[in-house]
Amino acid sequence: MDVSEIEELVSTLINDAIDLDEVHVTFDGSQCRINAVSDMFDDLSRVKRQQAVLKPLAEIIKNGTVHAITVKTFSKAQWKRDKLFN
Repeated sequence: MDVSEIEELVSTLINDAIDLDEVHVTFDGSQCRINAVSDMFDDLSRVKRQQAVLKPLAEIIKNGTVHAITVKTFSKAQWKRDKLFN
């Protein structure tokens, strides 16, 4: 699989498992970065947010397709604010 196929696979697995407004997946070398946006994250702790995003990826993490993952989660308001400053 090439990088774009893996990005698409990760996006699809996450979107099929949880209801997100946006998900952005990028690879920088072997580092996978995931930005997930949904108001469902408002009521969750940081650990629960990351668990929700990583759970659907368990199989591809286990088989080595993806490793070294960074997850950032945002509510829609947080995402809008983050985009203004970055």
